[in-house]
Amino acid sequence: MSQDSLCFMSSDLARLLRRTFRQRMSELEISFEQMRALVSISRNQGIRQVELADLLDVQPITLVHQLDQLMLGGLVERRPDPSDRRAYQLFLTDAAEPHLAAIRKIAKAVEQEMLAGLAETEITHARNALRTMRENLSNRKTS
Repeated sequence: MSQDSLCFMSSDLARLLRRTFRQRMSELEISFEQMRALVSISRNQGIRQVELADLLDVQPITLVHQLDQLMLGGLVERRPDPSDRRAYQLFLTDAAEPHLAAIRKIAKAVEQEMLAGLAETEITHARNALRTMRENLSNRKTS
């Protein structure tokens, strides 16, 4: 596979973004993995733990440790799922907002660095193309 293939470049870009985020997040009190969970919960208040693990593409047992740490920090709370007594739903507490604000600030800086030198039309085209690619893979049937 050529290094200029979209698959290779997309994978490389994802790796570089994760590395840059980890470096920038070193000043925060939460890990990169906890940040991913926090942001995902903020977008999906009330999500079940098993659904969040699937969304983050991690094993449920791995997620439990991250959630325990976020709960100890007072950022997340588990509530019994009213439709399934064996399951828990996840919600952010008010204490999570300063962390989310810091994450948004880091994300904006990383995005500006990544997009430096691109014209607005190029950025718009890239967003549209990436959105379509994501939808294509999200909607594919698994065998």
